[in-house]
Amino acid sequence: MDVEIGLRVDGEPHRLVVDTRTTLLDAMRERLGITSPKKGCDHGQCGACTVLLDGRRATTCLALAVAHDGAEIVTAAGLADGERLHPIQQALLDHDGLQCGYCTPGQVCSAVGMLAEAEAGWPSHVTADLSGAVELTDEEIAERMSGNLCRCGAYANIVAAIREAVR
Repeated sequence: MDVEIGLRVDGEPHRLVVDTRTTLLDAMRERLGITSPKKGCDHGQCGACTVLLDGRRATTCLALAVAHDGAEIVTAAGLADGERLHPIQQALLDHDGLQCGYCTPGQVCSAVGMLAEAEAGWPSHVTADLSGAVELTDEEIAERMSGNLCRCGAYANIVAAIREAVR
């Protein structure tokens, strides 16, 4: 069964008709031509398809497009301000936090979402003090980014980039 939905991706409104079984990732990539989120595992385990969905990080390969009619989606491509990169994007470049680049859009969106979660005081599995402020140690950053895999193994540089962007 086909349904018409509306999505706002990187500030641009889109109307499209999708089958009710279409994932948000496939709707963006195949129907809208938005290729920043990548199809990695297609099981929600690698994080390559991570975007900011209504302000929170989400894996789009597991999200049905019809469930997000009217959603505001920001991809890694939509984070830059014109030619000026988002601080996370710039830090990843400065710290060589990417190699093949396949996971990078998901890493960027996850890092931006993770920083918002930490700023809101949301604890992670390794958060030592649950009373409020979250200190973003390397261990804390690594735990919060653990849903994003990098086949090249650039984790040390990714953590260093995020640590610098926090400053």
